[in-house]
Amino acid sequence: MPANELAAVIVKALDAKKGENIQLLRTRELTTLADYFVICTASSSTHVKTLTDAVEAAADDVGEPVLRREGHRSGSWVLLDYGCVIVHVFQDEARKFYDLERLWSDAEVVDISDMRA
Repeated sequence: MPANELAAVIVKALDAKKGENIQLLRTRELTTLADYFVICTASSSTHVKTLTDAVEAAADDVGEPVLRREGHRSGSWVLLDYGCVIVHVFQDEARKFYDLERLWSDAEVVDISDMRA
């Protein structure tokens, strides 16, 4: 599946489970890590789990299993690596601490208004 289509599936899954402040950054020209970063805020550790479970289920449904999962024990953030798309789900404090939008400020911010559930 093309990276932009997988990113759209992920954004829809996050939005459907009330993910907050969802950002989609196109990083293809900036790094070999991934074509897109999806960043989302969760309201609690339970919400982090709900959001990441929803992303994994939606990606599995389109034949894209997660390659790597990090941070699941802490509950304040989780990273899901799909190769071409990396998903970051943070509680608010962790998101502010890591400030990925600032670190990747050269990335293009993709309009997700038509991707929402």
